[in-house]
Amino acid sequence: MKAVPRCVPPPAGRPPEHTPVRAVLCSEWGPAGALSVAETPGPTPGPGEVRIAVAACGVNFADTLIIAGQYQEKPAFPFSPGMEIAGTVAACGDGVEAVAPGDRVLAVLDYGGFAEQAVARAGDVFRLPDGMDFETAAGFPVVYGTAYGALSWRANLQAGETLLVLGAAGGAGLAAVEVGKAMGATVIAAAGGAEKLALARGHGADHAIDYRSQDLRARVKEVAPARGCDVIFDPVGGDAFDAALRCVAWEGRIVVIGFASGRVPQVPANILLVKNCAALGFYWGSYRRRDPARHRAAFDALFGWYREGRLKPHVSHRFPLEQAAEALETLAGRKSTGKVVLTTET
Repeated sequence: MKAVPRCVPPPAGRPPEHTPVRAVLCSEWGPAGALSVAETPGPTPGPGEVRIAVAACGVNFADTLIIAGQYQEKPAFPFSPGMEIAGTVAACGDGVEAVAPGDRVLAVLDYGGFAEQAVARAGDVFRLPDGMDFETAAGFPVVYGTAYGALSWRANLQAGETLLVLGAAGGAGLAAVEVGKAMGATVIAAAGGAEKLALARGHGADHAIDYRSQDLRARVKEVAPARGCDVIFDPVGGDAFDAALRCVAWEGRIVVIGFASGRVPQVPANILLVKNCAALGFYWGSYRRRDPARHRAAFDALFGWYREGRLKPHVSHRFPLEQAAEALETLAGRKSTGKVVLTTET
């Protein structure tokens, strides 16, 4: 990743929010290796906004898309990727009452999190539960928010139903294993390799399927012979989706989260018809603006489960801010389990 010389210190009397801060910058569409680290003016919170001194930033597959120009949003150059952060409130804009300087928080952003400071809308800022450290918190909102929304809002998962989670050792998949168990489901975890399956079992999966060496459809028939899977959580797409769709129960639901495999599958409508099943899309980020009350209520539930010990977030890789490119490549290469985070400590 390119290194850019540090800025000259600000003149005396300049407001603290303009003090230079380190940030990972995207100045052209391209791979992670094209990112640079530079010092930029610290952000200023406007009305209804919160400035956060960032301790850690979560790394997500969407970050690889936004720097490549393949995401729903295309920010103006230069910008910092990063959609989830954790740290300490540094300042609040007018009208902010829910948090105050010094509070330990996590926040969800459109982008801008790969930096020492970031500004978030107050409605997207949440005080941390007691005992949650910054690295855990930085990797919490996107994957657990996605798992909760997909299984509760879209799939209407019920206690006693059978849930199949694809990519069960990845960030969203591992969160879905834990959220599914917290909701009372029997959870089948599907992933590639014994190590990943052991991780999923350690986070509550009742059954495990290695789809590198086992036939997914045949194994589901063995562990759920009565009807198959009531709900399927799919962040993978590709061949895994094709096989999983044939495991769905009558009136079952398959929720499409993403396409980590690289192939967007096509849904055979005849299977939907014969099984009276549903293929549902889920984009968690849209709920922040369209239904903020439901968005915040989800965090109340998730934080409650965290306090009870039902959710045990797993961070497999930690990188300093200067190694953001390596962090993104580790995630994109599917070399991680759970979450990858960046830290701002020097």
